[in-house]
Amino acid sequence: MNVNIEEITSLTRKITVTLPAESVQAKLNEAYDKLKKEVKLKGFRRGKVPRTIILKQFKGQVEGETGEKLVQDNYFAAIEKEGVDPIVHPDIKSVNYNDDGSFTFVVEVDVRPEFTLGQYKGLEVEKVSIQVTEEEVQLELLEKQKNLAALRSVTDRPAQKGDVVIVDFQGYHEGQEMPQVKNENFSIDIGSGEMDVDFETMLIGKSMDDEGAHEIDFPEAHPNPILKGKKIEFRIKVKDIKERVLAALDDEFAKDVGEEFGTLDDLKASIRERLTKLRQDRVDGTTTDRIMQKLLENHDFEVPNRLVAFEIEQMIKQTQEQLEKNGMSLEAAGLSREKLAEQNADMAKKRVRGDFLLKKIAEVEEIKLVDEDMERGFKRIGDMYNMPVGKVKEYFQNRDDLLPFINELLNEKILAFLREQAVFVESTTPEADVVEEAAAKS
Repeated sequence: MNVNIEEITSLTRKITVTLPAESVQAKLNEAYDKLKKEVKLKGFRRGKVPRTIILKQFKGQVEGETGEKLVQDNYFAAIEKEGVDPIVHPDIKSVNYNDDGSFTFVVEVDVRPEFTLGQYKGLEVEKVSIQVTEEEVQLELLEKQKNLAALRSVTDRPAQKGDVVIVDFQGYHEGQEMPQVKNENFSIDIGSGEMDVDFETMLIGKSMDDEGAHEIDFPEAHPNPILKGKKIEFRIKVKDIKERVLAALDDEFAKDVGEEFGTLDDLKASIRERLTKLRQDRVDGTTTDRIMQKLLENHDFEVPNRLVAFEIEQMIKQTQEQLEKNGMSLEAAGLSREKLAEQNADMAKKRVRGDFLLKKIAEVEEIKLVDEDMERGFKRIGDMYNMPVGKVKEYFQNRDDLLPFINELLNEKILAFLREQAVFVESTTPEADVVEEAAAKS
């Protein structure tokens, strides 16, 4: 085997491998002998087809399949021989059977960037104090009270904010009735914001059997293709008005919320704990983002183009999936793969560089995943999707699914280490702004 390495860029290598004629011919003979035993052609018994006929009819197939096998069998030996450490699958540029009987294949690979770690410990980040007010706890308590309230029809007054109004509605576009935009006994919670605000407000003051109409301009980006870009007139008739019968906020109410709550104070404590954790998770996320930003500012090095391209493709795929959930395509949203690739290029490079940085830190600090880390990861997914841990593990039996999960858990462990090593300074940013920043990125 002859191997030649050519440096295309600082991170891309062109590898040309030439295999001697005798070993190539041996593989071809092996393939032809196997085919001769299996092939069945009219006029010949199985195993008795002459080699010349097999060569004439199956040469392209045999050389193609043998060429693939020669690449697979010799690629890793070639890179090990030359000490090349690729970080992506090889990009096969050409394969060729030469006139002298030898075989040459050419691949391009990207290699790991070499860089020296700068500062990664003791990075200064703002410390944000988490505060959940009594008012916020009370607001969530009132929301639970509203959600658990019984509904009672009222006939002695018109609809008001907070009522649930039952209507029949029919949609019209340019005066024409729309069969698809029609419903009977449809519930509208006035003041919830689930419908158009003006539409909900229109119902205030309406009584049983009252009728009304309201127009809504639906934007071109609306997920429902029947409604998007149209001005729809909704004509409604009030069928029923229901008011909420709110339970008293006492210990019995707490037990109705959940059997684990013995008293109203228990419920309040649970709400406070949940809100605190939610805030802390968001603040931790923002802290992590700021640590990564400082790391990237301290380290500037080239990253492999193929990894960047892969990251861009994943980002485009994620955008497509989000749009498809809303019944839209890239084209309907006014986007294209080229436009998204351009928009995401800088972020993709940062993600790839960030991953190299984290793995370098893990190498230096000897940060590795242990069984307990994996178990916590499996449990977290089980809790998220209400699945037994055993079922989660079954899903991750596939290597292609497990490797990204392992990478995610390792990165989380490295980032936790960096947070522990960070130097926290008093924040000048209000907590609400930090939480809003985190929410915007989620």
